[in-house]
Amino acid sequence: MRKLRIGVILAGTAAALAGCSSIREQRGFVVDPVLMSAVQPGIDNQRSVEGTLGRPTFTSQYGNPTWYYVSSTTGRRPFVRPRIQAHSVLAVKFDEAGNVLTAERTGIEDVVYLTPEGATTPTLGRERGFLEDLFGNIGTVGAGAPGAGGPGGP
Repeated sequence: MRKLRIGVILAGTAAALAGCSSIREQRGFVVDPVLMSAVQPGIDNQRSVEGTLGRPTFTSQYGNPTWYYVSSTTGRRPFVRPRIQAHSVLAVKFDEAGNVLTAERTGIEDVVYLTPEGATTPTLGRERGFLEDLFGNIGTVGAGAPGAGGPGGP
């Protein structure tokens, strides 16, 4: 009977300790240093980079084409917000012909932590009051060109 109690206590203690362990999550691109160092400026092009690293996490919308491979490892304890443990970004820039110009690596030292300010988001422009929001569009719908289908139009 005593051995059974000790076994139950040990099992309970093990379950309690397992519940307090950290949870690690890998998100995004899986970092392989050998593959990341295989991308060479002046040698590789978009097709070879995609064959080596796969599709990028996201691409640039403006300027020279740039592919970003983002990887993040977070860890958290139960009932606590996740914290970033490791973070890396590989930015591969291409010229107009699709050849690799540069392959730059950055890490967690470039991560910016933003803290939201209050319950509102600041915007550019003028502040409108409640009544302006409520009655602000009266008379503006269809008030464009004559005959645009507004009041008094065809």
